[in-house]
Amino acid sequence: MRGGAQPQPGRGECNDGLLSDIRARPVQAEHVRAALDGASAGPVAEGCVGAGTGTVALGFKAGIGTASRTPDVDGRRFTVGVLVQANFGGTLRVLGRAVPPEADDPAPDGETGSCVIVVATDAPLDARQLTRVARRAVFALACTGAAYSHGSGDYALAFGTRPGAGAPMADTELGPLFEAVLDGVEEAVLNSLLAAETTTGFGGRTVAAVPADRLLPDPGLSEERPRRRFRRPAAPPAATDVASPDCGPPRSG
Repeated sequence: MRGGAQPQPGRGECNDGLLSDIRARPVQAEHVRAALDGASAGPVAEGCVGAGTGTVALGFKAGIGTASRTPDVDGRRFTVGVLVQANFGGTLRVLGRAVPPEADDPAPDGETGSCVIVVATDAPLDARQLTRVARRAVFALACTGAAYSHGSGDYALAFGTRPGAGAPMADTELGPLFEAVLDGVEEAVLNSLLAAETTTGFGGRTVAAVPADRLLPDPGLSEERPRRRFRRPAAPPAATDVASPDCGPPRSG
């Protein structure tokens, strides 16, 4: 295309070798074309679908997860959408409480993985600010119990949906967006786990899905941790909605 914008497709990679035969190279050109032709607006399929078919996170079967938030920034409301391909090690934490796999479930190797995160927003941000947003997306994995091990190459991509929307926001206004990203990524990871199903893959290896009832708050707790103040946009609900712990944003970066 001469004299106009040129699309620059991106490609992500992660190691799902526990359940997938990663040396078989099964994805061919026709699969890529079918994925592009099948792309549509509306709710995104979650769980063991697409690139999430073989992924494992925090000791349980994971997959694709999504979430969104609509933070208010000085009287202006924006949308932050998040998609994760959850595939990383650590110990699942919900409301600050550890939720390890059952004792008889084989623990996946926490040294392999890589969580792919994509963040989209209609807030007017420049490339430098979007880089800061992407960093917060990776920080958010800590709220779910990520270990950030040596072999886990977790990364995030952030992009704006309104190019040419005017001058970028002031850096001092970014706080609510950062919090929205932290909260959205955390929920997207939980949704990826709750939408996934127990899966047997390459070599007969099986990874169990997390039992939803294990994520419920302990009835013996006397206090409920505060929930965030962001309003979620109207959309079909995810398979299961779980309250997120209140992990505040990093203080620097």
